[in-house]
Amino acid sequence: MKLIILDRDGVINYDSDAFIKTPDEWKPIPGSLEAIAHLTQAGYRVVVATNQSGIGRGLLDMTAFNAINDKMCKAASQAGGRIDAIFFCPHTQADQCGCRKPATDMFEEIAQRFSLDLKGAPAIGDSLRDLQAAAAVNATPVLVLTGKGKETRAMGGLPGNTQIFADLAQAVDTLTG
Repeated sequence: MKLIILDRDGVINYDSDAFIKTPDEWKPIPGSLEAIAHLTQAGYRVVVATNQSGIGRGLLDMTAFNAINDKMCKAASQAGGRIDAIFFCPHTQADQCGCRKPATDMFEEIAQRFSLDLKGAPAIGDSLRDLQAAAAVNATPVLVLTGKGKETRAMGGLPGNTQIFADLAQAVDTLTG
C-alpha cells in the first residue's frame, strides 16, 4: 500500500492567519483537488494530518471543523479523488501535547491505523513543524511553497532530505512520475 500524508491549510487549501473557521472560508488552492485525484488514481491512500489549534482556542468547534472537512472531502471526490482519513491535533502550543506537529503522535497513529512503517512515505507540508514531524518518523519531508512554504524555505533549517515543490500539484506530478 502506498500512503501519502498531507497537511491541510496551506497545502490543500488557502491558509489564513485568522484560521479557517467555517466551510465558506475553506478555499482549495488551484490544482490541489486534481492532485488528490491523481494520487487516488495512482493507488495512494491519502491521509491528512493537521494541527488545528483554532479548536483549542475556541475559534471553532467540532461541528464546524467536521463541516469544513466534509466540504474538503466532497470537493476531492467531485474531482475524482479520495481522502482516506483525517488526523488532527486540537491543542494549542501551550498544551505541550504529543500530537501537535512537530511532535509525532499523529504520525505514529497513522502508521498504526494503516499498519505501515512510514519510512519513505511522502509527507507534504508548508511549515517547518510539518517537515520535522515527517523526518522524525523517517517519512520523506516535502515542502510546498504555497501557504507558509516560502517563509519556511527562507527561514532555513529544513531536514536534510527535504524535497521542495511549487505546490501540491507539482509535488504529486513528480512523485507519481
